[in-house]
Amino acid sequence: MSAVAVPQGPRPRSLSIGRLSVYGFLIVVALCFLVPLWVMIATSFKTMDEIRLGHVLAWPASFTIEPWLKAWSSACTGLACDGVKIGFWNSVRILIPSVIASIAIGSLTGYAMTFYRVRGARTLFVILLLGAFIPYQVFLYPLVRMFSSIGLYDSLTGIVVVHVVFGLPLMTLLFRNYYGALPIELFNAARVDGAGFLAILRHVILPMSSPILIVATILQVTGIWNDFILGLTFAGRSNRPMTVLLNNIVNSTQGEAAYNVDMAATIITALVPLAVYFFSGRWFVRGIAAGAVKG
Repeated sequence: MSAVAVPQGPRPRSLSIGRLSVYGFLIVVALCFLVPLWVMIATSFKTMDEIRLGHVLAWPASFTIEPWLKAWSSACTGLACDGVKIGFWNSVRILIPSVIASIAIGSLTGYAMTFYRVRGARTLFVILLLGAFIPYQVFLYPLVRMFSSIGLYDSLTGIVVVHVVFGLPLMTLLFRNYYGALPIELFNAARVDGAGFLAILRHVILPMSSPILIVATILQVTGIWNDFILGLTFAGRSNRPMTVLLNNIVNSTQGEAAYNVDMAATIITALVPLAVYFFSGRWFVRGIAAGAVKG
């Protein structure tokens, strides 16, 4: 009967200097993000009399939801005093078709560039990547002139098209990297069985694409919902997104600044991206890791 091996050497200490340094760094970084959020939440439930006392970190002594109600329905965004509710529904109307269209087109182009050796595909992919790194501001004036000439400027369709166009390079890159890690034998087997271009995408590729679809949805929802410059430029007065109205609330105040209303409006604006990350954050990490691994 063989003897049981006994570990040799000194027992590792539970808390080393390196580990304490890592924990300390993580705590400081967490506080840099959590303290401003705490101040925003606490301020949004305070009255203006309590805010004037200057205790920014204190929880409200007299709890009130009036700033939230005012931010939603009666805060002034310029000449109109309708709160951010109109901008919220405008953002929803912009968000849903933009996310669906950009992901659908990005998955289709990524699939085609991965499994079909089309002449000029590599050049087209390089052009798409270059488009992803050029600042938006370079394209604003040419797009405004072009959209004005074809009747898309100052319309819901126009702002949706803009978001789809600017989201296409990143979506194509994500899906192309993810599909490149899939076994090519599955694609070849489907072609031998007689499946066509769309049939392979629908029945073979997309059922295995859940992780990257979640990543793409999170990125597009966050980017489109938080957009300001494109919504301000292309959406027009009737389709202004929530971020534009939030800017008007914060910067168009006359007299005393209502900090509680400003904080409440800011939190309302950020609720959708926060909810998306909160409920699907673990899938985001998995999808990014899956798209980064090459087979």
